[in-house]
Amino acid sequence: MDRLTPDERRIVYARLVRGHADAAAAGQPLETQWEWLMAAHVVGQHEAGLHFDSHCRMLALARASGDRREIAGQLLRIALLPLGHLLRRLPAGNIGRATVPALQVMQPPEAVQLRIDMATLATKLPT
Repeated sequence: MDRLTPDERRIVYARLVRGHADAAAAGQPLETQWEWLMAAHVVGQHEAGLHFDSHCRMLALARASGDRREIAGQLLRIALLPLGHLLRRLPAGNIGRATVPALQVMQPPEAVQLRIDMATLATKLPT
């Protein structure tokens, strides 16, 4: 994600959030909806506002699906987010879910990376 300018990062993030909204509106499976939000988290985690927004969206999806473990995990991540940015402890590639350690550097799953790549490519295409 270092290859994106700040403006491109925001555009890619917005495309991924829109993908989630479209998937939710179409009634796509929860796993598909999570993939969009995990991709948005990976892209936005190094900008505090986008990072906070991604966790708020994840919290909303967890609440909507009644996933108590995920709700608790998202609340914890939201609470720790300012400290993570202050200390610059933001693990590259981390998908932001309660199913993975908050500080684990990782390679995003293939489906998540594909969504990131497609949103990035669409952003860099000439208009």
